[in-house]
Order: sequence, then C-alpha cells, then structure tokens
Amino acid sequence: MAIKAVIFDIGNVLIEWQPERFFDATIGIEKRKDLFATIDLHKMNDRIDRGENWEQVVSETAKDYPEFSTEILMWHSHWLEMAQPPIDHSLKLLRTLRQKGTPVFALSNFGVETFAYAEEVYPFLREFDQRFISGHMQMIKPDAAIYEAVETDTKLAPNEMLFADDRIDNIDAAAKRGWHTHLFQSPAGWAAALVEHGLLTSTEAQS
Repeated sequence: MAIKAVIFDIGNVLIEWQPERFFDATIGIEKRKDLFATIDLHKMNDRIDRGENWEQVVSETAKDYPEFSTEILMWHSHWLEMAQPPIDHSLKLLRTLRQKGTPVFALSNFGVETFAYAEEVYPFLREFDQRFISGHMQMIKPDAAIYEAVETDTKLAPNEMLFADDRIDNIDAAAKRGWHTHLFQSPAGWAAALVEHGLLTSTEAQS
C-alpha cells in the first residue's frame, strides 16, 4: 500500500534538542555529569511532555535538589538555548513534500507551554497539515496509545504512514504497529529514505 502521509518528530529531526551540550558549555562537562547523574532531567521533562506545567515541574524539581537548584531552573530560563538550531535540510524536505501534495504531520513529545514557546520562535512548526503534540494529548512516545491516536484521528492504516524519529524506542513502537519508519541520524539519511520510498526525487531531496 502506498504511503499517504509522512510524520516528523521535531526534536533532533527539525530542531536540535541538546540539553547536555548546553550544560557542558554553561557549567562544564564534569559538573554536568554530576547534575545528570544525580537527577534524571529527561524523566523530569517527560512529565512536562505529558502535559504537566513546565515552570511548576522545573521549580518543584529544583526545590527537591537544592544543591543543583540554579542549574535545574535553567531548564526553564534557558530552554531555548537547549532547543536550537533548526535543521534546515529537514525543514526543506518537509516543505518539498507538502508542495508535492503529500500530507505531513508532526508527532512529538513536547510540553504544552514549551511547544507554544517554540511556535513563536520557529513559525515553521505551524506548517504541518496536522500536529500530534504529547502535552496536549497527555500521552507520550513510545506509549502505544499515542500511535493509536494518530491512526484513529487521521483514519490512515499503519502501512500508509512513514515516520522519522531520532529515538530507537519510538521507532520500534511505531514499527510494531506496522508503520514504515526511519531512525533519524542525519537529514541526508532522511532525504535518502524519502527518495527510496518514492516520495521525492534525488534532486528534490537535496539540501
């Protein structure tokens, strides 16, 4: 069955999401290692991505770990510095697919407030035909329910969708449902996959 829609993750597919890189540059590698060894900040972020209030979650976590409170609060005050820059080649692929008439969706773990902030800074996040944002859905990848919700809402069969994500657990969960998948490691690799699936020509897929 032909692919009828292409689904993009956002973090590390359309926008770089590198908190560790930010902290390395801000507080140094060794202190960053201590910070992440003491507190699972990505697990904290999962709460935000499930729909809890961004500022409240970060503030609560900072109070729980006073020795790292200044650094933890940066997850709110310096969030944008962790979520940059845009991945220009991926954005070009998104726009080229849409120009050719292929529906393009977003399926991303993103908080309600963080996504609203990102939308203002990166207006291209409004260019999708449909957006499935975990904070609004109150479920996150790789939970099976979020993929089922996409299928139900779009009325597409699993094998009619091609999904790119940078995390293997998210990819595996989609593949188990029968989705076509691509583990995103570079925009060039994603471009090649779109060509392989017959969605773009080699010329259209160039950066």
